[in-house]
Amino acid sequence: MPNLIFITHPEVAIDPAVPVPHWALSPTGRSRMEAFARHPIVRTVEAVACSNERKARDGAEILAAHRALPIIVDPELGENDRSATGYIAPPEFWEVVDAFFADPTRSIRGWERAVDAQARIVRAVTRIAEDRAVDGDMAVVSHGGVGSLLFAHLSGAPDARPYAQPHSGGGASSASIGRA
Repeated sequence: MPNLIFITHPEVAIDPAVPVPHWALSPTGRSRMEAFARHPIVRTVEAVACSNERKARDGAEILAAHRALPIIVDPELGENDRSATGYIAPPEFWEVVDAFFADPTRSIRGWERAVDAQARIVRAVTRIAEDRAVDGDMAVVSHGGVGSLLFAHLSGAPDARPYAQPHSGGGASSASIGRA
């Protein structure tokens, strides 16, 4: 049975004047994704899926370029919708993130509810795993918040916050591997 490798995008170039979904990977993020693309686990990947946010697309393009792989762009792989607030500077941003995870059935400052983001990412990953056009391993490049929600769902955990990435500067890539 093939693996599905879920990868969160690495560091981004934070620009408060640019909408968050349009942020690109930073030079550090690009370098980290290049290093990951050379990892032996990627040798068996036959397709790459990503959200339609630029930082995830940048990561997917780097990963796919190493093996001349197709990329599937799926908007349902996007991060939790934070468009109601746009950019929020730390440390306030991390306070809002903590509230997002702490009360998953409530919209925090107009953000997409955690339960809705979780249902969306689970639905997207399930659909990709079931409907893929390749028989081998597949990589999904997405985001830390929804990745935490996905991991909590797959683990049967009621709280996703313990699985969230540490408070950092705009991404910190990680990967989880599971049977598709």
